[in-house]
Amino acid sequence: MGTDTASASKVAMARSAPVHGGDLRAASARFGHALDGWLDLSTGINPHPYPFSTPAMVDWHRLPEAEDGLEAAARRYYGTEDLLPLAGTQMAIKLLPRLRRPGRVLLAAPSYAEHAHAWAEAGHRVHSRPAQGIDDAAVAQADVVVLVHPNNPDGYRYALPRLERWRAQLAQRGGWLVVDEAFMDATPEQSMLRPWMPPALIVLRSFGKFFGLAGARVGFACAEPDLLAALADAAGPWAVAGPSRVVARQALDDRVWQRRTRDWLEERSAVTHQLLARHGVRPAVSTPLFHWIPTSQAAQWQTALARRAVWTRRFEQPCALRIGLTANDADHARLGTALMAASAEVEAT
Repeated sequence: MGTDTASASKVAMARSAPVHGGDLRAASARFGHALDGWLDLSTGINPHPYPFSTPAMVDWHRLPEAEDGLEAAARRYYGTEDLLPLAGTQMAIKLLPRLRRPGRVLLAAPSYAEHAHAWAEAGHRVHSRPAQGIDDAAVAQADVVVLVHPNNPDGYRYALPRLERWRAQLAQRGGWLVVDEAFMDATPEQSMLRPWMPPALIVLRSFGKFFGLAGARVGFACAEPDLLAALADAAGPWAVAGPSRVVARQALDDRVWQRRTRDWLEERSAVTHQLLARHGVRPAVSTPLFHWIPTSQAAQWQTALARRAVWTRRFEQPCALRIGLTANDADHARLGTALMAASAEVEAT
């Protein structure tokens, strides 16, 4: 491959890569606000991160050790024996498609775009349909079904008996049901996790969303031991940095903080929902970590709010906004002021 062809290929891949929230540098360049001047509501990350104790210097100095207590803390927190720590669930999303021969993969749309991107990149035939439209007949045509539960960005939740039926159906022919539970920590009773993971079920759990520490790059894959062994081999040694392991262990064992945070997220979500609805941005679905607002004027709303240094996540198909939670009363008031001004601007267009 020539230099020009290789460069063109890299550019094409970059352009096809999924877009995510939190891209404040691009927003700053476009709208002219200082990087630290934004009210960033474009992600579904808890605005109150876990207040961890700083890892010791030795945790930076030595290579990570598997017997440091992280796996034990994770097993207690998630209620399953069968798990593997990774550098965020993104690592599992990237590696899982490479552990199977190319086949037919069914996903919901819209959903977290990295899943479709990773399976297609690995040579699988990717098919999608709205989450509400995935049924037994569609699952019967797939080798792998990948679902985000609750779905990101629209918050759709699948009935657990239906998920179990699909898992059993896929297990009969050597398929997989991959359930990405990145936003499940606020409602753990709705998880598909089991004390010992059954055949065909792979559950991904993100540490960054609920604990508000996305930069730690910690996540967990939960599945049968043989599959976890293959995933561990693909990931290689020291997948999670030592300081991140220390921080994650602290957070996973802090039951008091977890209970208080679930209560706070529920209350803050309700307050934010009311504020949005009062200014004409009525969420169709509200979860403890984000709100989903279908609107044909999503682009106008995002731009009008961005002019006032409030950053939101816009989707084109379907046309909608996703808005996260404010951290405190001051941010709540700031959002209300921005919504009032943006509403007048959008109405004038």
